[in-house]
Amino acid sequence: MSDEFKTDPTITAALLRMHFHDCFVGGCDGSILINSTDSTTERVGPNLSVRGFNLIDKIKATLEAQCPSNVSCADIIAIATRDSVALAGGPSYNIPTGRRDGLKTNGDGVFDLIGPTASVAAFLKFFGDKLLNTFDAVALLGAHTVGVGSCDLFKDRLTNFNGTEQPDPSMDSGLVSNLTTICAASANPSTGLDRSTPLTFDNAFFGQIRLKRGVLQLDQRLATDEATSSVVAQYAADNDLFKRQFAIAMVKLGAVGVFTGEDGEIRTNCWAFNDN
Repeated sequence: MSDEFKTDPTITAALLRMHFHDCFVGGCDGSILINSTDSTTERVGPNLSVRGFNLIDKIKATLEAQCPSNVSCADIIAIATRDSVALAGGPSYNIPTGRRDGLKTNGDGVFDLIGPTASVAAFLKFFGDKLLNTFDAVALLGAHTVGVGSCDLFKDRLTNFNGTEQPDPSMDSGLVSNLTTICAASANPSTGLDRSTPLTFDNAFFGQIRLKRGVLQLDQRLATDEATSSVVAQYAADNDLFKRQFAIAMVKLGAVGVFTGEDGEIRTNCWAFNDN
């Protein structure tokens, strides 16, 4: 894991996104990894930009060579994500293992994932449906401290917000200018969601959105909505608090919809169900 991080420090954001999108679609069962030709797949819609699959396959192959059929792909995602967060400066936390891999995928469920223009109320309900409270939800969105967004996700905020032909008034004018330049630079540009320390897992993201420097609309709304603004302020003021709550929330997230015992399976290859 450390070698991968040294080569590509953005792998932290990639694995966090993979873990979140796996757990929020049918539970933390490794179903996002399935890509076999004889089954449906969750690698559609918002998940087309998920990456890190080759790393999971590499880890799985190494484990299968040493202790075959003992470690699930779902556990690999959870552990690799935890380790990558720590390598980026975030918390290292103990997580229960013993997850088993699911036996089906849910491609349609991918389109129910929360989007970057969602309201705070919809965001909190989405997380609340998984028994994650407001402190958990805001902490988990704090993963955007190492996240990246394509210009397609926010370009309307720069020039024609809600059809006004003006930038989003909730966005800092300097950020508007900066992002406009970035988005004009190439055919498919992207940029860090934390404008301060985009490769370091810290609480800088929360300070940025309090200064109207949130790239995504939902991120910015967290700083001003009465349901979340005080939590954002607490995390912005206390890096240790954010990291502690993030670790708590990740353990809770990693327990959503898991298969254990005799349920599910331990796949031989993460990208395909076993032949039973």
